[in-house]
Amino acid sequence: MNHSLRVGLRGWATWQRQASNRRVLAALFTVGGFSLLGKLSAFAKDAVVAYQFGRGDELDAFLIALVIPQFMITLLGGSLNAALIPTYIQVREQQGPEAAQRVFSTVTMLTSGFLVLTCLILMISAPWLMPLLAGGYAAEKLSLANALYVVLLSTILFSGIGTTWGAVLNAGNRFAWAATVPMVTSFTTMLAVLLFARSWSVYALAAAAVTGAFVEAALLGWQLKRLGIALLPQWHGLSPATRQVLGQYWPMVAAAFLMGSTHLISQGMAAMLDPGSVSALGYGNKLTAVLLGIGATAVGTAFLPHFSSMAAAGDWTGMRQTLLSYMGLMLVVTIPLIACLIYLSEPLVGVLFQRGAFNAADTQVVAQVQAAYLLQVPFYLIGMLFVRCVTALRSTQVMVWGNIINLMACIVLTYAFMRLFGVVGIALATSAMYGVSCVFLMVVSWTLLQAHMRRAEVA
Repeated sequence: MNHSLRVGLRGWATWQRQASNRRVLAALFTVGGFSLLGKLSAFAKDAVVAYQFGRGDELDAFLIALVIPQFMITLLGGSLNAALIPTYIQVREQQGPEAAQRVFSTVTMLTSGFLVLTCLILMISAPWLMPLLAGGYAAEKLSLANALYVVLLSTILFSGIGTTWGAVLNAGNRFAWAATVPMVTSFTTMLAVLLFARSWSVYALAAAAVTGAFVEAALLGWQLKRLGIALLPQWHGLSPATRQVLGQYWPMVAAAFLMGSTHLISQGMAAMLDPGSVSALGYGNKLTAVLLGIGATAVGTAFLPHFSSMAAAGDWTGMRQTLLSYMGLMLVVTIPLIACLIYLSEPLVGVLFQRGAFNAADTQVVAQVQAAYLLQVPFYLIGMLFVRCVTALRSTQVMVWGNIINLMACIVLTYAFMRLFGVVGIALATSAMYGVSCVFLMVVSWTLLQAHMRRAEVA
Protein backbone atom coordinates (compact mmCIF):
# COMPACT_ATOMS: atom_id res chain seq x y z
CA MET A 1 0.00 0.00 0.00
CA ASN A 2 1.55 3.32 -1.06
CA HIS A 3 2.10 6.21 1.32
CA SER A 4 -0.61 8.55 -0.02
CA LEU A 5 -3.25 5.85 0.21
CA ARG A 6 -2.28 5.07 3.82
CA VAL A 7 -2.47 8.76 4.69
CA GLY A 8 -5.85 9.04 3.03
CA LEU A 9 -7.23 6.02 4.89
CA ARG A 10 -5.92 7.30 8.21
CA GLY A 11 -7.50 10.68 7.53
CA TRP A 12 -10.83 9.06 6.71
CA ALA A 13 -10.68 6.90 9.84
CA THR A 14 -9.88 9.92 12.03
CA TRP A 15 -12.67 11.98 10.48
CA GLN A 16 -15.13 9.08 10.85
CA ARG A 17 -14.30 8.65 14.55
CA GLN A 18 -15.40 12.20 15.35
CA ALA A 19 -18.71 12.08 17.19
CA SER A 20 -20.49 14.65 15.04
CA ASN A 21 -19.49 12.92 11.83
CA ARG A 22 -20.59 9.56 13.18
CA ARG A 23 -24.01 11.01 13.96
CA VAL A 24 -24.35 12.51 10.49
CA LEU A 25 -23.23 9.28 8.81
CA ALA A 26 -25.66 7.26 10.92
CA ALA A 27 -28.49 9.60 9.96
CA LEU A 28 -27.46 9.51 6.28
CA PHE A 29 -27.43 5.71 6.16
CA THR A 30 -30.63 5.36 8.16
CA VAL A 31 -32.62 7.83 6.10
CA GLY A 32 -30.99 6.76 2.84
CA GLY A 33 -31.66 3.08 3.49
CA PHE A 34 -35.30 3.52 4.35
CA SER A 35 -35.74 6.02 1.52
CA LEU A 36 -34.33 3.38 -0.84
CA LEU A 37 -37.04 0.97 0.28
CA GLY A 38 -39.60 3.69 -0.34
CA LYS A 39 -38.26 4.40 -3.81
CA LEU A 40 -38.19 0.72 -4.72
CA SER A 41 -41.84 0.52 -3.78
CA ALA A 42 -42.44 3.62 -5.91
CA PHE A 43 -40.77 1.88 -8.87
CA ALA A 44 -43.08 -1.09 -8.41
CA LYS A 45 -46.02 1.32 -8.37
CA ASP A 46 -44.82 3.04 -11.56
CA ALA A 47 -44.45 -0.31 -13.32
CA VAL A 48 -48.07 -1.18 -12.48
CA VAL A 49 -49.24 2.27 -13.66
CA ALA A 50 -47.22 1.99 -16.90
CA TYR A 51 -48.74 -1.43 -17.64
CA GLN A 52 -52.26 -0.10 -17.19
CA PHE A 53 -52.02 3.40 -18.68
CA GLY A 54 -48.85 3.49 -20.85
CA ARG A 55 -48.06 6.98 -22.19
CA GLY A 56 -51.68 7.84 -22.97
CA ASP A 57 -54.03 10.77 -22.50
CA GLU A 58 -55.46 9.57 -19.16
CA LEU A 59 -52.05 9.52 -17.48
CA ASP A 60 -51.17 12.86 -19.08
CA ALA A 61 -54.33 14.33 -17.52
CA PHE A 62 -53.55 12.86 -14.09
CA LEU A 63 -49.95 14.08 -14.06
CA ILE A 64 -50.87 17.62 -15.06
CA ALA A 65 -53.64 17.62 -12.41
CA LEU A 66 -51.09 16.58 -9.80
CA VAL A 67 -48.64 19.40 -10.58
CA ILE A 68 -50.27 22.18 -8.54
CA PRO A 69 -51.08 20.02 -5.44
CA GLN A 70 -47.48 18.73 -5.35
CA PHE A 71 -46.18 22.24 -5.89
CA MET A 72 -48.23 23.58 -2.95
CA ILE A 73 -47.15 20.72 -0.66
CA THR A 74 -43.51 21.55 -1.31
CA LEU A 75 -44.18 25.28 -1.15
CA LEU A 76 -46.06 25.31 2.15
CA GLY A 77 -45.03 22.13 3.96
CA GLY A 78 -41.38 21.99 2.90
CA SER A 79 -40.86 25.71 3.56
CA LEU A 80 -42.38 25.37 7.03
CA ASN A 81 -39.97 22.58 7.89
CA ALA A 82 -36.97 24.62 6.85
CA ALA A 83 -38.22 27.59 8.89
CA LEU A 84 -39.45 25.68 11.96
CA ILE A 85 -36.74 23.11 12.66
CA PRO A 86 -33.72 25.41 13.37
CA THR A 87 -35.79 27.47 15.81
CA TYR A 88 -37.51 24.38 17.29
CA ILE A 89 -34.12 22.77 18.03
CA GLN A 90 -32.71 25.99 19.46
CA VAL A 91 -35.70 26.48 21.79
CA ARG A 92 -35.67 22.82 22.84
CA GLU A 93 -31.96 22.93 23.72
CA GLN A 94 -31.99 26.33 25.43
CA GLN A 95 -35.46 26.49 27.02
CA GLY A 96 -36.58 22.86 27.23
CA PRO A 97 -39.16 20.54 25.56
CA GLU A 98 -42.22 22.38 26.92
CA ALA A 99 -41.18 25.66 25.29
CA ALA A 100 -40.49 23.82 22.01
CA GLN A 101 -43.95 22.21 22.24
CA ARG A 102 -45.58 25.63 22.54
CA VAL A 103 -43.79 26.87 19.44
CA PHE A 104 -44.78 23.74 17.53
CA SER A 105 -48.44 23.94 18.61
CA THR A 106 -48.80 27.63 17.71
CA VAL A 107 -47.10 27.28 14.33
CA THR A 108 -49.16 24.17 13.53
CA MET A 109 -52.38 26.05 14.29
CA LEU A 110 -51.43 28.90 11.98
CA THR A 111 -50.29 26.69 9.12
CA SER A 112 -53.26 24.27 9.34
CA GLY A 113 -55.65 27.16 8.85
CA PHE A 114 -53.54 28.44 5.98
CA LEU A 115 -53.54 25.00 4.31
CA VAL A 116 -57.35 24.78 4.49
CA LEU A 117 -57.70 28.29 3.05
CA THR A 118 -55.28 27.41 0.26
CA CYS A 119 -57.30 24.33 -0.71
CA LEU A 120 -60.50 26.37 -0.89
CA ILE A 121 -58.92 29.11 -3.02
CA LEU A 122 -57.40 26.59 -5.42
CA MET A 123 -60.72 24.77 -5.77
CA ILE A 124 -62.57 27.99 -6.61
CA SER A 125 -59.90 29.01 -9.13
CA ALA A 126 -59.75 25.59 -10.87
CA PRO A 127 -61.64 26.76 -14.02
CA TRP A 128 -58.91 29.36 -14.66
CA LEU A 129 -55.80 27.53 -13.43
CA MET A 130 -56.01 24.29 -15.40
CA PRO A 131 -56.44 25.90 -18.85
CA LEU A 132 -53.32 27.97 -18.10
CA LEU A 133 -51.29 24.89 -17.16
CA ALA A 134 -52.65 22.51 -19.81
CA GLY A 135 -53.43 24.92 -22.62
CA GLY A 136 -52.26 22.43 -25.26
CA TYR A 137 -54.79 19.75 -24.22
CA ALA A 138 -57.93 18.91 -26.20
CA ALA A 139 -61.25 19.84 -24.53
CA GLU A 140 -62.06 16.31 -23.29
CA LYS A 141 -58.55 15.79 -21.93
CA LEU A 142 -58.63 19.19 -20.20
CA SER A 143 -62.01 18.40 -18.62
CA LEU A 144 -60.62 15.15 -17.21
CA ALA A 145 -57.55 16.96 -15.84
CA ASN A 146 -59.76 19.54 -14.14
CA ALA A 147 -61.92 16.88 -12.45
CA LEU A 148 -58.85 15.00 -11.21
CA TYR A 149 -57.34 18.24 -9.95
CA VAL A 150 -60.34 18.95 -7.70
CA VAL A 151 -60.09 15.45 -6.19
CA LEU A 152 -56.35 15.78 -5.57
CA LEU A 153 -56.54 19.14 -3.76
CA SER A 154 -57.17 17.49 -0.38
CA THR A 155 -53.67 15.98 -0.52
CA ILE A 156 -52.33 19.49 0.17
CA LEU A 157 -53.86 19.47 3.66
CA PHE A 158 -52.94 15.88 4.57
CA SER A 159 -49.42 15.97 3.14
CA GLY A 160 -48.71 19.47 4.48
CA ILE A 161 -49.54 18.37 8.04
CA GLY A 162 -47.74 15.05 7.59
CA THR A 163 -44.60 16.76 6.30
CA THR A 164 -44.45 18.97 9.39
CA TRP A 165 -44.98 16.05 11.76
CA GLY A 166 -42.26 14.08 9.98
CA ALA A 167 -39.85 17.01 10.33
CA VAL A 168 -40.43 17.16 14.10
CA LEU A 169 -39.68 13.43 14.30
CA ASN A 170 -36.45 14.04 12.40
CA ALA A 171 -35.55 16.90 14.75
CA GLY A 172 -35.72 14.32 17.54
CA ASN A 173 -33.40 12.02 15.56
CA ARG A 174 -36.31 9.64 14.79
CA PHE A 175 -35.37 9.28 11.14
CA ALA A 176 -36.53 5.77 10.25
CA TRP A 177 -40.27 6.23 10.73
CA ALA A 178 -40.58 9.39 8.64
CA ALA A 179 -38.47 7.83 5.87
CA THR A 180 -40.57 4.63 5.78
CA VAL A 181 -44.08 6.07 5.80
CA PRO A 182 -44.11 7.28 2.12
CA MET A 183 -44.30 3.63 1.04
CA VAL A 184 -47.97 3.73 2.06
CA THR A 185 -49.00 5.75 -1.01
CA SER A 186 -47.09 3.40 -3.34
CA PHE A 187 -48.87 0.33 -1.98
CA THR A 188 -52.21 2.12 -1.98
CA THR A 189 -51.74 3.08 -5.64
CA MET A 190 -50.82 -0.46 -6.69
CA LEU A 191 -53.87 -1.88 -4.96
CA ALA A 192 -56.13 0.78 -6.47
CA VAL A 193 -54.85 0.17 -10.02
CA LEU A 194 -55.06 -3.62 -9.73
CA LEU A 195 -58.52 -3.62 -8.14
CA PHE A 196 -60.30 -0.56 -9.52
CA ALA A 197 -58.58 0.72 -12.69
CA ARG A 198 -60.96 -1.09 -15.03
CA SER A 199 -64.07 0.36 -13.40
CA TRP A 200 -62.72 3.72 -12.12
CA SER A 201 -60.15 4.35 -14.87
CA VAL A 202 -57.59 7.01 -13.91
CA TYR A 203 -59.74 8.14 -10.96
CA ALA A 204 -58.30 5.11 -9.14
CA LEU A 205 -54.93 6.92 -9.10
CA ALA A 206 -56.49 10.07 -7.65
CA ALA A 207 -58.34 8.13 -4.93
CA ALA A 208 -55.13 6.29 -4.03
CA ALA A 209 -53.16 9.55 -3.75
CA VAL A 210 -55.71 11.07 -1.35
CA THR A 211 -56.01 7.91 0.75
CA GLY A 212 -52.23 7.47 0.91
CA ALA A 213 -51.64 11.07 2.03
CA PHE A 214 -54.24 10.71 4.81
CA VAL A 215 -52.84 7.41 6.10
CA GLU A 216 -49.25 8.71 6.01
CA ALA A 217 -50.21 11.74 8.12
CA ALA A 218 -52.11 9.52 10.57
CA LEU A 219 -49.11 7.20 11.04
CA LEU A 220 -46.70 10.11 11.61
CA GLY A 221 -49.11 11.66 14.10
CA TRP A 222 -49.44 8.36 15.94
CA GLN A 223 -45.65 8.13 16.29
CA LEU A 224 -45.42 11.71 17.63
CA LYS A 225 -48.16 10.90 20.13
CA ARG A 226 -46.16 7.90 21.33
CA LEU A 227 -43.22 10.25 21.98
CA GLY A 228 -45.38 12.47 24.16
CA ILE A 229 -45.72 15.33 21.66
CA ALA A 230 -49.21 16.87 21.61
CA LEU A 231 -50.77 17.04 18.14
CA LEU A 232 -53.78 19.27 18.80
CA PRO A 233 -52.89 22.81 17.66
CA GLN A 234 -53.10 25.39 20.45
CA TRP A 235 -52.59 29.14 20.45
CA HIS A 236 -49.81 30.28 22.79
CA GLY A 237 -49.38 33.75 21.37
CA LEU A 238 -46.73 35.22 19.10
CA SER A 239 -43.64 34.56 21.19
CA PRO A 240 -40.22 35.75 19.95
CA ALA A 241 -39.49 32.18 18.79
CA THR A 242 -42.78 31.95 16.88
CA ARG A 243 -42.12 35.33 15.28
CA GLN A 244 -38.70 34.06 14.30
CA VAL A 245 -40.24 31.02 12.58
CA LEU A 246 -42.75 33.17 10.70
CA GLY A 247 -40.02 35.62 9.74
CA GLN A 248 -38.03 32.77 8.19
CA TYR A 249 -41.11 31.12 6.69
CA TRP A 250 -42.14 33.75 4.20
CA PRO A 251 -38.71 34.11 2.53
CA MET A 252 -38.64 30.30 2.27
CA VAL A 253 -42.12 30.30 0.71
CA ALA A 254 -41.01 32.91 -1.80
CA ALA A 255 -37.88 30.92 -2.62
CA ALA A 256 -39.81 27.65 -2.93
CA PHE A 257 -42.40 29.36 -5.13
CA LEU A 258 -39.76 30.56 -7.52
CA MET A 259 -38.00 27.19 -7.55
CA GLY A 260 -41.21 25.19 -7.86
CA SER A 261 -42.33 27.38 -10.72
CA THR A 262 -39.63 25.77 -12.82
CA HIS A 263 -41.54 22.48 -12.64
CA LEU A 264 -44.76 24.23 -13.63
CA ILE A 265 -42.95 25.74 -16.61
CA SER A 266 -41.56 22.35 -17.68
CA GLN A 267 -44.94 20.64 -17.42
CA GLY A 268 -46.76 23.48 -19.14
CA MET A 269 -44.34 23.52 -22.08
CA ALA A 270 -44.48 19.72 -22.37
CA ALA A 271 -48.29 19.99 -22.60
CA MET A 272 -47.80 22.04 -25.79
CA LEU A 273 -45.83 19.24 -27.48
CA ASP A 274 -47.06 15.93 -28.94
CA PRO A 275 -49.54 13.82 -26.89
CA GLY A 276 -47.71 11.72 -24.34
CA SER A 277 -44.96 14.32 -23.76
CA VAL A 278 -46.06 15.03 -20.16
CA SER A 279 -46.07 11.29 -19.47
CA ALA A 280 -42.62 10.95 -21.09
CA LEU A 281 -41.27 13.57 -18.68
CA GLY A 282 -42.93 11.76 -15.79
CA TYR A 283 -41.51 8.34 -16.64
CA GLY A 284 -38.11 9.77 -17.64
CA ASN A 285 -37.76 11.48 -14.29
CA LYS A 286 -38.53 8.36 -12.22
CA LEU A 287 -34.96 7.07 -11.87
CA THR A 288 -33.59 10.55 -11.24
CA ALA A 289 -36.33 11.13 -8.69
CA VAL A 290 -35.31 7.94 -6.90
CA LEU A 291 -31.68 9.06 -6.67
CA LEU A 292 -32.61 12.60 -5.68
CA GLY A 293 -35.28 11.37 -3.29
CA ILE A 294 -32.85 9.09 -1.46
CA GLY A 295 -29.96 11.55 -1.55
CA ALA A 296 -31.90 14.75 -0.91
CA THR A 297 -34.00 13.19 1.85
CA ALA A 298 -30.88 11.83 3.53
CA VAL A 299 -28.92 15.08 3.09
CA GLY A 300 -31.80 17.35 4.05
CA THR A 301 -32.89 15.27 7.02
CA ALA A 302 -29.42 14.59 8.43
CA PHE A 303 -27.81 17.97 7.88
CA LEU A 304 -30.45 20.51 8.87
CA PRO A 305 -30.52 19.47 12.57
CA HIS A 306 -26.72 19.00 12.47
CA PHE A 307 -25.98 22.39 10.91
CA SER A 308 -28.58 24.03 13.17
CA SER A 309 -26.82 22.69 16.27
CA MET A 310 -23.40 23.80 14.96
CA ALA A 311 -24.77 27.27 14.18
CA ALA A 312 -26.29 27.53 17.68
CA ALA A 313 -22.86 26.65 19.11
CA GLY A 314 -21.01 29.04 16.76
CA ASP A 315 -18.91 26.21 15.25
CA TRP A 316 -18.29 27.90 11.88
CA THR A 317 -15.03 26.04 11.19
CA GLY A 318 -16.78 22.73 11.76
CA MET A 319 -19.55 23.70 9.33
CA ARG A 320 -17.00 24.60 6.67
CA GLN A 321 -15.12 21.33 7.14
CA THR A 322 -18.36 19.34 7.00
CA LEU A 323 -19.33 21.03 3.73
CA LEU A 324 -15.94 20.28 2.15
CA SER A 325 -15.90 16.66 3.29
CA TYR A 326 -19.37 15.76 2.12
CA MET A 327 -19.12 17.71 -1.14
CA GLY A 328 -16.07 15.63 -2.05
CA LEU A 329 -17.84 12.42 -1.00
CA MET A 330 -20.87 13.26 -3.16
CA LEU A 331 -18.73 13.90 -6.24
CA VAL A 332 -16.81 10.64 -5.81
CA VAL A 333 -20.05 8.64 -5.48
CA THR A 334 -22.36 10.34 -7.98
CA ILE A 335 -20.21 10.95 -11.08
CA PRO A 336 -19.32 7.28 -11.83
CA LEU A 337 -22.86 6.19 -10.90
CA ILE A 338 -24.52 8.69 -13.26
CA ALA A 339 -22.15 7.80 -16.12
CA CYS A 340 -23.13 4.11 -15.80
CA LEU A 341 -26.85 4.86 -15.58
CA ILE A 342 -26.79 7.10 -18.66
CA TYR A 343 -25.02 4.35 -20.62
CA LEU A 344 -27.66 1.81 -19.51
CA SER A 345 -30.61 4.19 -19.83
CA GLU A 346 -32.56 2.41 -22.60
CA PRO A 347 -32.30 -1.16 -21.21
CA LEU A 348 -33.26 0.16 -17.76
CA VAL A 349 -36.41 1.82 -19.10
CA GLY A 350 -37.26 -1.34 -21.04
CA VAL A 351 -36.94 -3.54 -17.96
CA LEU A 352 -38.89 -1.17 -15.74
CA PHE A 353 -41.78 -0.10 -17.96
CA GLN A 354 -41.99 -1.86 -21.36
CA ARG A 355 -45.04 -4.08 -20.96
CA GLY A 356 -48.76 -3.79 -21.53
CA ALA A 357 -49.68 -0.37 -22.93
CA PHE A 358 -46.03 0.82 -22.78
CA ASN A 359 -44.31 -0.11 -26.09
CA ALA A 360 -40.77 -0.04 -27.61
CA ALA A 361 -41.25 3.44 -29.11
CA ASP A 362 -42.18 4.74 -25.66
CA THR A 363 -39.02 3.15 -24.26
CA GLN A 364 -36.79 4.97 -26.75
CA VAL A 365 -38.29 8.40 -26.00
CA VAL A 366 -38.32 7.93 -22.24
CA ALA A 367 -34.70 6.66 -22.21
CA GLN A 368 -33.50 9.87 -23.88
CA VAL A 369 -35.44 11.98 -21.39
CA GLN A 370 -34.06 9.91 -18.52
CA ALA A 371 -30.43 10.37 -19.64
CA ALA A 372 -30.92 14.15 -19.82
CA TYR A 373 -32.49 14.27 -16.35
CA LEU A 374 -29.71 12.18 -14.78
CA LEU A 375 -27.13 14.90 -15.50
CA GLN A 376 -28.58 17.03 -12.71
CA VAL A 377 -27.93 14.57 -9.85
CA PRO A 378 -24.47 15.78 -8.66
CA PHE A 379 -25.49 19.45 -8.93
CA TYR A 380 -28.78 18.90 -7.10
CA LEU A 381 -27.34 16.96 -4.16
CA ILE A 382 -24.41 19.31 -3.60
CA GLY A 383 -26.82 22.23 -3.90
CA MET A 384 -29.05 20.64 -1.26
CA LEU A 385 -26.09 20.43 1.10
CA PHE A 386 -25.47 24.16 0.73
CA VAL A 387 -29.22 24.93 1.04
CA ARG A 388 -29.21 23.28 4.47
CA CYS A 389 -26.18 25.33 5.45
CA VAL A 390 -27.85 28.60 4.39
CA THR A 391 -31.08 27.59 6.17
CA ALA A 392 -29.26 26.81 9.41
CA LEU A 393 -27.58 30.22 9.20
CA ARG A 394 -31.08 31.77 8.92
CA SER A 395 -30.15 33.59 5.74
CA THR A 396 -33.16 32.34 3.84
CA GLN A 397 -33.75 35.69 2.14
CA VAL A 398 -30.71 34.86 0.01
CA MET A 399 -32.64 31.90 -1.37
CA VAL A 400 -35.17 34.23 -2.93
CA TRP A 401 -32.52 35.84 -5.12
CA GLY A 402 -31.04 32.45 -5.96
CA ASN A 403 -34.36 31.16 -7.12
CA ILE A 404 -35.07 34.27 -9.17
CA ILE A 405 -31.87 33.42 -11.06
CA ASN A 406 -33.02 29.78 -11.36
CA LEU A 407 -36.44 30.78 -12.69
CA MET A 408 -34.96 33.08 -15.32
CA ALA A 409 -32.49 30.37 -16.36
CA CYS A 410 -35.31 27.80 -16.51
CA ILE A 411 -37.51 29.93 -18.78
CA VAL A 412 -34.71 30.77 -21.21
CA LEU A 413 -33.10 27.31 -21.28
CA THR A 414 -36.38 25.35 -21.43
CA TYR A 415 -37.73 27.40 -24.32
CA ALA A 416 -34.43 27.24 -26.25
CA PHE A 417 -33.76 23.53 -25.65
CA MET A 418 -37.38 22.55 -26.32
CA ARG A 419 -37.19 24.23 -29.72
CA LEU A 420 -33.98 22.32 -30.48
CA PHE A 421 -34.58 18.89 -28.90
CA GLY A 422 -38.33 18.62 -28.12
CA VAL A 423 -39.29 16.93 -24.86
CA VAL A 424 -35.67 15.80 -24.28
CA GLY A 425 -34.64 19.45 -24.30
CA ILE A 426 -36.97 20.19 -21.38
CA ALA A 427 -35.16 17.59 -19.27
CA LEU A 428 -31.76 18.87 -20.40
CA ALA A 429 -32.73 22.44 -19.46
CA THR A 430 -33.65 21.25 -15.95
CA SER A 431 -30.20 19.71 -15.47
CA ALA A 432 -28.47 22.86 -16.73
CA MET A 433 -30.55 24.99 -14.36
CA TYR A 434 -29.44 22.94 -11.33
CA GLY A 435 -25.83 23.43 -12.41
CA VAL A 436 -26.35 27.20 -12.26
CA SER A 437 -28.10 26.86 -8.90
CA CYS A 438 -25.30 24.77 -7.39
CA VAL A 439 -22.64 27.34 -8.26
CA PHE A 440 -24.72 30.16 -6.78
CA LEU A 441 -25.40 28.31 -3.51
CA MET A 442 -21.75 27.38 -3.14
CA VAL A 443 -20.60 30.99 -3.46
CA VAL A 444 -23.29 32.22 -1.04
CA SER A 445 -22.53 29.58 1.59
CA TRP A 446 -18.78 30.30 1.62
CA THR A 447 -19.43 34.04 1.79
CA LEU A 448 -21.81 33.69 4.75
CA LEU A 449 -19.49 31.34 6.64
CA GLN A 450 -16.50 33.61 6.10
CA ALA A 451 -18.52 36.56 7.46
CA HIS A 452 -19.49 34.58 10.61
CA MET A 453 -15.88 33.48 11.13
CA ARG A 454 -14.60 37.06 10.87
CA ARG A 455 -17.20 38.28 13.39
CA ALA A 456 -16.23 35.46 15.76
CA GLU A 457 -12.55 36.43 15.52
CA VAL A 458 -13.34 40.08 16.28
CA ALA A 459 -15.51 39.09 19.25
